[in-house]
Parts: sequence; C-alpha cells; structure tokens
Amino acid sequence: MSQLLSVRGGRRLEGEVTIQGAKNSVLPILAATLLARGQVALLGCPRLRDVDASIRILRHLGCDAHWEADALAVDTTALRRCEISDVLMREMRSSAIFLGAILARCGQADLSYPGGCELGPRPISEMCIRDRCCGCHPWGPRRI
Repeated sequence: MSQLLSVRGGRRLEGEVTIQGAKNSVLPILAATLLARGQVALLGCPRLRDVDASIRILRHLGCDAHWEADALAVDTTALRRCEISDVLMREMRSSAIFLGAILARCGQADLSYPGGCELGPRPISEMCIRDRCCGCHPWGPRRI
C-alpha cells in the first residue's frame, strides 16, 4: 500500500527524491545486455531475488556481473554459452526473457521451461509463437 504525503501551507515544495528501478523493467534490460557485446552499467538497479537470479544466469553464460555501489556492472564480452541449466531456469518465471537475446547473439539457445510462479501456471505460449515466427523451433520435449 502506498503512503500519502500531504503538504499544507503557502510554501513551495522543493527537494529531491531518488526513484529506485523497477523489477519488471530491469529484467528485460539485463537480458538485453547480451546484445551489447561489451560493458553496461545499470544505475539504480533494484537488489531483488529475480535480479540476483538474472546475475547468476549471466555469469553462467560467461559474462561478468557485479555490484559497484548502487550500480550493476555487466560485461558480456566473454559470453561463451548458449544454454541455461534447468536449475537456473527454474529459479524465476521470467528466466525465459533471455531466449531472444541468446538467439540473437549465439544463433541458437538451449533453455528448459522457466520456473514456477506463486500466482499459478502462466503459459509462455505467446513467446514461443513469436519465436517460431522468427524461425525458432523446439528441439525436444520441454526444451525451447
């Protein structure tokens, strides 16, 4: 629940507020760093469980990812894998967001279905349909 700040009086309100990054915005950006083929700094990146899972995926792929104060530094120069292990894929529902970037960078990708969700099953069929339109096809049962 959000808090309400009520200001009364005849004075002009001034000041600065730091706005933290949002998980639903940063996760696709973390996947897109694979397309940069170099160094990327994400300022104000939230420190959340899904962000940590994305960092583990990037490291598994061969990238460097580490925190520098409130910024997340990612270097994708050393990308050496085009697969994400089942264990990493199951850590978060949005892990499938890496599929497009890995395909674009490597020309192939080997991913299992993503992890579960507390809200219940949510299909990724729309993403698979989109990827099939781009020429991608499942390589086996439960594989993308």
